[in-house]
Amino acid sequence: MDGMSLLQSQMVEIQGHMSRVDAERLEQVDSFAMQIQAVEDAKAAANKKKNLISRGDDNVKKGEGSSRCGSRSRRDGGVSTGTRSKRKQTSDESDRTIKRGGGRNSDRGGRTGGSGRVCLAKPLKPQYGGGIAMNTELDNGIDGWVAFEDSKIEYRVSDDGNNKFIAAHQRTRAFHSPSQNFFLEKDKIYTFSAWLQVSSGNASIYAIFKSPSGYHKAGITVAQSGCWSMLKGGLSINVSESAQLYFESDNINTEIWVDSVSLQPFTLDEWRSHIDQSVEKERKNHVKLRLVDVNGKPLANTHIKISLRVPQFQFGCASNSFILSNSAYRQWFASKRFTVTTFENEMKWYSTEVTQGREDYTVADGMLNWAKSQSLSVRGHNVLWDDPKYQVSWLNSLSGKHFYEAVDKRIKSIVKRYSGKLIAWDAVNENLHFNYFESRLGKKINLFNMINSYDNHTPLFLNDYNTIEEPSDKASSPDAYMQKIRQIRDNGYHGPLGIGLESHFNTPNLAYMRASIDKLATLSFPIWLTEIDVGSSPDQANLLDQVLREGHGHPAVEGLVIWAGWKPTGCYRMCLTDNNFNNLPTGDVADRFLREFIHTDDHLGVTDDMGYFEARLFHGEYSMRVNNTTLECYMNLNETKEFGFNVTNHSEKPRHQVQLITV
Repeated sequence: MDGMSLLQSQMVEIQGHMSRVDAERLEQVDSFAMQIQAVEDAKAAANKKKNLISRGDDNVKKGEGSSRCGSRSRRDGGVSTGTRSKRKQTSDESDRTIKRGGGRNSDRGGRTGGSGRVCLAKPLKPQYGGGIAMNTELDNGIDGWVAFEDSKIEYRVSDDGNNKFIAAHQRTRAFHSPSQNFFLEKDKIYTFSAWLQVSSGNASIYAIFKSPSGYHKAGITVAQSGCWSMLKGGLSINVSESAQLYFESDNINTEIWVDSVSLQPFTLDEWRSHIDQSVEKERKNHVKLRLVDVNGKPLANTHIKISLRVPQFQFGCASNSFILSNSAYRQWFASKRFTVTTFENEMKWYSTEVTQGREDYTVADGMLNWAKSQSLSVRGHNVLWDDPKYQVSWLNSLSGKHFYEAVDKRIKSIVKRYSGKLIAWDAVNENLHFNYFESRLGKKINLFNMINSYDNHTPLFLNDYNTIEEPSDKASSPDAYMQKIRQIRDNGYHGPLGIGLESHFNTPNLAYMRASIDKLATLSFPIWLTEIDVGSSPDQANLLDQVLREGHGHPAVEGLVIWAGWKPTGCYRMCLTDNNFNNLPTGDVADRFLREFIHTDDHLGVTDDMGYFEARLFHGEYSMRVNNTTLECYMNLNETKEFGFNVTNHSEKPRHQVQLITV
């Protein structure tokens, strides 16, 4: 497939389930694709597929960002996080009339399922033209497809004759489904997608690749009857080998229908190249400044220095109580110049009220004061934790009214105490996997509303694990996450909401990670990777680097927090430093990330004959020093003037408009 075909395929990719409006928006957002194509046309044909990997930004129309100059801005007590992108929450879609197995055409109407997933009347074309998959739109009957083991499959055509698909019928075992054979290569990243429907009800369906080395789950979705749902994911393997694709669902009382399958390989260089392209497009803006004197005369050949004061993107590390008692730990942490931290345990209920009625916030207060002294933003972790194993011991003895009063007192106490001092709360931690408080309080109690009633400004985040780490965890799949958000909204909470992804990885599946964030990004809520670590292995540092770059490269992600608070006995799963506070290889990864994306080098330059200066800068708050004499003169900060301006990813001004600064 040539480069233009791949680009056209990219432009109609859907990041998870999307509404008709989302699909139409996709077709409008083609400027980045055309820029890439211009580059690709100049390359050899063998490289034409490079940098064409889709990402969640393709279905969210963003404003044309430009630089914005003005008065010097400041961070307010460590609470401000810098300029933010404007986000518009998507409204619920009303149900539309659906034709089962409908054909493909410009009418991509769909319906919103009860979980918040949008189910389309007609499947979209396969991504990347199907990639290396055969007969993806069933134009040649079932050529290239076989029944997996003893399954029964057949070729079908929709009632209107415009759509062809393959159906597994008379299913008696979970794995009864269509299948296709592939040869997968080591060190390649495979993106996978398929459109699925069931003949009745709904069903969770996995895409699985069976190979000699094991069963590799590539993704999961909840398919419905009457409309088509997209399963999007991917995989990588450690050895080149043959593999059989099949689909699996525990609901054997329904048929599985399959259409528009795609499997597209990318090299690691291609994958990384797209991340770099995305960072350039989504994290930076072109800035054009013009310096004039008070009479409007251009300041030609004027030396300037532009410095990033407050980066928009947040990057940090967890911390714990040892930071108050160990000066070496404090010095190490401060030297990194992180922008944000999360306290590992010190705000949790079992830390602040060990004995009922005797609250103690001494440690949390001390850590918050220290963070403020270092200009660190703080994410609150957590108001409540839904895992029954981590409750304060005396809570289990309470019931009824007394249990409710204890919960309300806890919420009121900690939320009011830190109101205005945090950038976010992990509200009800891990409530996709557990339901301790909901089961004891009943369905009528909305914990998010209770928390919001004491502080209606701080965003409340869901926070859970395995949504981007593990395709096999049905409880926290992207669809399950979206369903939980819909449930919270339906139960009456309409305050600020965010998506927290814990990100405890073993071996990262980058394609699945990206696909999952893509799907969650369609909700238009802020996304953070909140507790990043990678299991111990010889390749730990390299894998951490991959995760950090993947998260930073996704335009929907607003911040990353590494879960590596130091203790003398060792960290949770991964440390950045040894006990002498010398960097481990993972610490070197964090340092490189900070230098490359957070605390970038100053821009030194000289205006041209008309007083213009141009640069491409990361989003954030900047200071600029100006001097009319020599570079050496202003380098020692003498005889200079300082100004401030912001670089954002949204503006009402036309892109690349010249910003006038009067000196």
